[in-house]
This record gives sequence, structure tokens and C-alpha cells, in this order.
Amino acid sequence: MSQSTTPQIAFGIDIGGSGIKGAPVDLATGEFTAERKRVPTPGVSTPAAVTAVIRELVEGFDLPEGTPVGVAFPGPIHHGRITFIANLDESWTGVDLDQMLATELERSIRAVNDADAAGYGEALYGAARDTRGTILVTTLGTGIGSALIVDGTLVPNTELGHLEIDGFDAESRAADSARTREDLSFSQWAERLQRYYQTVEMLFSPDLIVVGGGVSKHHEQFLPLLELRTPIVPAVLRNRAGIVGAAALAAGRAL
Repeated sequence: MSQSTTPQIAFGIDIGGSGIKGAPVDLATGEFTAERKRVPTPGVSTPAAVTAVIRELVEGFDLPEGTPVGVAFPGPIHHGRITFIANLDESWTGVDLDQMLATELERSIRAVNDADAAGYGEALYGAARDTRGTILVTTLGTGIGSALIVDGTLVPNTELGHLEIDGFDAESRAADSARTREDLSFSQWAERLQRYYQTVEMLFSPDLIVVGGGVSKHHEQFLPLLELRTPIVPAVLRNRAGIVGAAALAAGRAL
């Protein structure tokens, strides 16, 4: 794409189990150019119902013609097609989201896994900005989301929360939901995080690990307890990361 046609703004959408959020993003800074809007996820979250919400969000902003749209989706996406779904209606499985939304919205569309979008946002505009080499971004929440960026290239759908460690699915013991479910102190939880991050460090030898998710606002209570070779830092974009990363990927914004 030539410099003269490179978009300055892209629109990002983050689809969640309870809400669908969207905002236009300044690709130079990663900042929203207008206040983010949120619409509740339809109770019956079929492709048609969610697409109607996406259209409502996109049409709710005065976007320049040709503005690309990035969609952060809660499931693995392989070449635009959804391979598995847990948080929305099962009818999403097998849907070519890129093609469906491009037809419905008549815009350039890029759909990506939500953890990948958030990770790319952190790598481009957030905690991993200007870091080269291998960047691992994890989100600690109900599960453990992951994004792996190697020399500026996103390796999609890594799902590193589902590594088997000591006979357990890693996120069943180390996600933030396990901390709250089992009423663990931050120091007790940090022991489990230590085992998890030691394992991914051994497998990938990252240059930087970024930790996101809502619990990252309490990072002072657990990150200093971890002993790793790799620097490990809290995410900075928080709940903007998915929208920002999806927008940047849709526009082809390179690291």
C-alpha cells in the first residue's frame, strides 16, 4: 500500500460475551478519536444478531470512506474462519467472519482472535512498544489468553492458557478466576504463576512478557514475586487493547 493511500484511522470492534464495543483509532498514536460506544451482546448471540450490532456501531460514527474495520473475536480464527466458539452461540463455528462482515458492511475487514488483537495493541502502542525479538502477551482473567509476536509478526491462535503443566490445564490453576474461586492470596497465586511463566519462558525464550487482564491493575502485589530470566511487565492499554490492536491489524499497521 502506498504512503498516500495508507489510512490514518481504522475502526476497532471488541466482541465479548456481555458487550460489543467499538471506536475509531488514530493509527499514529493508538488513541481513540471519539468516545468508545458499547452495546450489550444479544441474548441469542447468533451471527446475524451480532452482525446487526456491529453494523450499528460502525454506522454510529462518521467514518471516512474506505476506513478499514478490525474485529477482535472471542475464539480462534483461521484464515478468517471461526474454528471453535465458547462464549457466543454455537452457530458461529465454521463461519467465515471476514467474508460475512465484508459483504454486510461493504468495507475492508480483518477479524482476529481477541487475545491476539490485545497483544498486538500492546506491542504496537503499549507496554511492549519498541521491543524487538519475541514478545509474549498474556491476559489473566476467566482463562489465560495469549499473543505471541516474533520479530514484528503475530503468530495467531497460540492458546497458551491450555498448556498442560503438572497434569493440569494451565488456566484451570493459574487464571485469575482460579485465584478468586479458591480464595488464594496474591502470594499463593504467584507460586502458580511462577510455574506457568517458567514453562512458557522455557518453551519460547521471550524477550519480554506482558501481563494484562483486569487483575493487572494489582500487578504490584504479584509480579515482583516472580523470578524469571525474562523481564515481565504489566499491560498499559487495559480494556482499550482489543479495539486498538484489531484496528491496527485491519489497517496493516506494522510493528
